[in-house]
Amino acid sequence: MKTSMLATLICLSAPAFAQESLPVIRATSAKAAIYMQDRPGRRWNIEPAQKLDVFETPKMATQEQIRFKTDSDSIVFTLKPGTHKDFVVLLNDKDSCLTRIQSPALLDFSQQYPALHDTIPMYINEYNTMYIAAVLNGTDTLWLNFDTGSSDITLKEETIAKLKTPLDLYRKPYDLRIGTRHYTSPVFDTKLSGHGTEGRFGWNLFDGYVVELNYDKGIMVVHGQLPKAIAADKKYTRLPMHYIDNIFLVRSSLQQGKTKLPFWFLYDSGYQRTAMLDNDLLKETQFPAAQMKELNRVIMRDGRNKEIPVITANLEQLHLGNYTLKKVPVQVQTANKPLAGLNIHILGNEVLKRFNTVLDFQHNVVYMKPGRYFNDPYIVQKPGKS
Repeated sequence: MKTSMLATLICLSAPAFAQESLPVIRATSAKAAIYMQDRPGRRWNIEPAQKLDVFETPKMATQEQIRFKTDSDSIVFTLKPGTHKDFVVLLNDKDSCLTRIQSPALLDFSQQYPALHDTIPMYINEYNTMYIAAVLNGTDTLWLNFDTGSSDITLKEETIAKLKTPLDLYRKPYDLRIGTRHYTSPVFDTKLSGHGTEGRFGWNLFDGYVVELNYDKGIMVVHGQLPKAIAADKKYTRLPMHYIDNIFLVRSSLQQGKTKLPFWFLYDSGYQRTAMLDNDLLKETQFPAAQMKELNRVIMRDGRNKEIPVITANLEQLHLGNYTLKKVPVQVQTANKPLAGLNIHILGNEVLKRFNTVLDFQHNVVYMKPGRYFNDPYIVQKPGKS
């Protein structure tokens, strides 16, 4: 997960910002924190020697409440996408620093002409890895996983070593041709990727577009706007997106016995199993996880090759919008959470592949309807390491 954070500070005299009628908060320490809804706090340094202090939030689908907190004061306000809020931090009653928190505008390429409908062959293997062919820098054709749980381009270390063009990792943006269109992104490295792939690319390459994942036909289609046929199809259930630190979540429900609870789930096509449940979140909400029959215990690994011990247990029902999956072998993580600092559940591609899906990154909605894999049996791993 990557976020955009710019830090330049503007220092003004007290009379200057008084004329602007900006809110003023005080601090006796240069250490501060920024809190967004449903997110852990971000550390922030107040640096009077700089000129402009700008924090750019990750993408927000709707307005959100923001809190900026110093050691002795705080300010709370509501921020809409594409807007900003200015205020002054007065450090030790002498250094006056103008601070801005801004949100990026929502992208929308629906007015492009001619209308875009770019169709790309899409594949899924026995490990539930969904992947396509893409061309990096016009020279290297790579098999890449479309991983909605990540952003930008991430390539395996061994893949990077074999590229025809050397890369300046993390900094310089590179060209990635997917279908007939070109997208730009910095490149990051990783030790592992989905089975049979050389790396992955994230959802943000398609921000402002509409992406159709049709598992029945084996195609990905990048649309300039939501097709009318999809909007009119009553079989699709609609799940609004909620963004946290450049990943998006959808609302779904877990049910065991008479207990049915809604949760936010990371929509993660890069996770190959059904659903990974956060043990701390289950305890916090008093979900009766102990009633789920244990099937096995395995050790899984994330993209950094870090071990994640999980228990696989049988969940009675998983509800996604108007649809219900029954007797789902879910994974319960017991340590080394894949998303540090966040207690959230994760929907994986063994569930997601059961639906033909449309990801509308203009209106921030996921459309899902059952497809050819909806009633396929689930894979239950053998105990050990995966």
